[in-house]
Amino acid sequence: MLNESAQCLPDNSPFVFMAITLYHVAWCPDCKEVRQKLADLHMEYEQVVVPDFRPMRKVVQEVSGQYYVPVLKDGDLVLTETDDILEHLDKTYGQERIASS
Repeated sequence: MLNESAQCLPDNSPFVFMAITLYHVAWCPDCKEVRQKLADLHMEYEQVVVPDFRPMRKVVQEVSGQYYVPVLKDGDLVLTETDDILEHLDKTYGQERIASS
């Protein structure tokens, strides 16, 4: 879940907080894979659990233009394919976080 303290930066900080939101359903294997990747990377993110019935996923439609999950929103970037999401997380957050551990 999103930790509000992560948003608290000094006014002169060069860092910009970019919220990550994952839209998913609990039973979806691809969604589980993305949640596991986020956990492995120790990422803080907002979870939006959407209805099982695709036509009821209005918020997913608004964000991504389609009804399938998982959908990852990272700042202005919206990803709708599991492989693309995993690759983005690895490239954007994986090496940087692993190297600093």
